Amino acid sequence: MFERWHDIRQAALDVLQPSERDLAHGLELHKNSIVFDAYGFMPTGGGKCPRLDELIRAGAGRDELTRSREEFIMNSSFDDPDMFALLREAWEFSGVDCTFLNSGLEGNDTETMLHRLSNYTALIDRKNELYERAIFPQQISGIRERGHKAVFFTTNGVPLPCKLNSTAEALNYIGVYSRLGVRMMHLTYNRRNLIGDGCAESADAGLSGFGADVIAEMNRIGVIPDVAHSGQRTSYDAAKVSTKPVVASHAAVKHFSTHYRAKCDEVIAAIKATGGYVGICGHPPFLQGSMYIDAMLDHVEYIARKYGVDHVAIGTDNGLQLAPVEFTETAPANRPIWEQYWPAPGAGYEIMSKAQYDSVNWLNWPMYTVGLVQRGFTDDEIRKIIGGNVIRVITETLEK
Repeated sequence: MFERWHDIRQAALDVLQPSERDLAHGLELHKNSIVFDAYGFMPTGGGKCPRLDELIRAGAGRDELTRSREEFIMNSSFDDPDMFALLREAWEFSGVDCTFLNSGLEGNDTETMLHRLSNYTALIDRKNELYERAIFPQQISGIRERGHKAVFFTTNGVPLPCKLNSTAEALNYIGVYSRLGVRMMHLTYNRRNLIGDGCAESADAGLSGFGADVIAEMNRIGVIPDVAHSGQRTSYDAAKVSTKPVVASHAAVKHFSTHYRAKCDEVIAAIKATGGYVGICGHPPFLQGSMYIDAMLDHVEYIARKYGVDHVAIGTDNGLQLAPVEFTETAPANRPIWEQYWPAPGAGYEIMSKAQYDSVNWLNWPMYTVGLVQRGFTDDEIRKIIGGNVIRVITETLEK
């Protein structure tokens, strides 16, 4: 495993080719800074999972199998001491201190969201020698001093009831999830919903009237509106109606990319006006260009130079599978979930090489910092990009 991690690190070094001075300075700066992934996944485990075999033999459906697999890789697989030791090593290798964790499955269904949120809540509670759940930004420094990893929760949708009796009743679920620790929510996930149009829809109708009510409630309670998976017009409208920072936590820049997840300059400017940021993701097909780590840094630098270092972050949208999940039964074939909606045109995964993905791998977080040093950013500017801006936005969001 560690040999594989060395290969991943080398993939970034081969592209960046930093001087010894820049490499040493970048690694030291990374080590001594608060590093905050603006949107990502904690490393997940693997190994033998007898429960999956039991469920397949019992005829379990797609959702039950998905939830069981997630419970295993996100939670109970770390009961294995070797897997937990590997988890610790992965965090140290990355140098990441905190993350905005994808802790609510795609969509608006409250019941579906609760399963993933419960898995990660249980893991953090059970493995408190490594993790601490963070609710307020002032907790971060203490968590870091204790040698632990701070986890902030985000959901891939705004939780809504199946039956909409009134606007006030629907909005109540935002408060429920906020009290459960959720500090950021996607307004849409690729498709259109009651709030607005997603980024993969052919139309671009923008924010709905109900969507404006949702943002007002998020502003009131202290939840960050995230437009990473929203259409251009929905993203722009959200920024215009919000009284607090709006973010695109894991996206790309339209100037370099034709991908539907990339944000145009008009949207980036509107996000800046709210005090928010665009987090650049670590998916080569979204970045386009060379699709290596240098392309990722191009997106970061574009926003930093044109809109200011206060308005860019890094939200990798990546994690790390520490080991495969092992089971013997054949799982039934299923269609993708409604909300996932990854249309083939423009997805780009079929043209991505292993070396390209390795160069931007979550383990290469220290190389992002090294790359920013190479591009002439000051230490203070880099600290904002790799964590400070996320902390500032959480702070401003929670201010009354």
